[in-house]
Amino acid sequence: MERVERRRFLAAAAALAAAPLARAARSKTLPRVGYLFSFVPAQGEHLWAACRQGLRELGYVEGENIVLEPRWANGRHERLPELVAELVAQPVDVIVSAATPASLAAQAGAGKIPIVIVAVADPVRVKLVASLAQPGGTITGLTLLTPELSPKRLQLLVQIIGRASRLAILTNPDNNSHVVFTGETLGAARSMGVEIEILRARGPEEIDAAFEEAVARHCEGMIVFDDPVTWSHRKRVVANAAQARLPVMYGYSEFVDVGGMISYGPYRPDLYRRTADYVHKILQGTKPARLPIERPTRFELVVNLGAARALGLAFPPQILLTADRVIQ
Repeated sequence: MERVERRRFLAAAAALAAAPLARAARSKTLPRVGYLFSFVPAQGEHLWAACRQGLRELGYVEGENIVLEPRWANGRHERLPELVAELVAQPVDVIVSAATPASLAAQAGAGKIPIVIVAVADPVRVKLVASLAQPGGTITGLTLLTPELSPKRLQLLVQIIGRASRLAILTNPDNNSHVVFTGETLGAARSMGVEIEILRARGPEEIDAAFEEAVARHCEGMIVFDDPVTWSHRKRVVANAAQARLPVMYGYSEFVDVGGMISYGPYRPDLYRRTADYVHKILQGTKPARLPIERPTRFELVVNLGAARALGLAFPPQILLTADRVIQ
């Protein structure tokens, strides 16, 4: 009887010892997907969760039939090439890259590894793909289409202010998409008789200086362009706007959630969730060149009544009627 119990004990011990080795061996055979984020993990956790949710909806279970490798640049674009090299060295089967700076870094360093882009304003203009319908090469994914939204954002901001003669735009010189945003905004401003002051910020300290400059130039409002750096430091941006008493239009609703006045743009968690469809198709053997770039299907207008009241402003009834969310 003791010999039987001893054999059972040894068998159980052997099984426990072998389990980590089995998991390690299995992970080497599972598809491996890299994720490249420009922003800070704490600020982008909901978008990372949306990526994983999309995979779960398609039957993927992390560690069981897929391995996920997230990398975060913490708002420092200069780190992106290094992070791409890490993913290539894994190696990964697919890279999902969030926003234009990360996508350009992946394009430059991923070689033949397929890339799924997400939240890129205009992938054609920044030469990531040949066209939306036929991307060509190794890149496909989802566009923000925010350049087409720039005139709408300007119109909404002017409508709230009432009459505006001079507004500011906050750009990041390291973000190639901002050339597109600037051109679209300047064109719309000319037709409306509004002068635009172009302010620039690559990091947190420059964000502070940009708001000081907007006040010094007597700007009556500001549009903050979509960017991983300003998004990662959105509480700082919103605090600066409040201190400067500037009405500010944002592209992302997360700014309004932390006290910003208004945002209008694509609903980003939905875009990130949809990256899973591309990952699945590529892992099944479909070439990225045959997968058209998809546009946003859900847009969101979010307003903050308290933020407007603090500036002595009130939203026009039409804006309130069309808002998707109204924060009291």
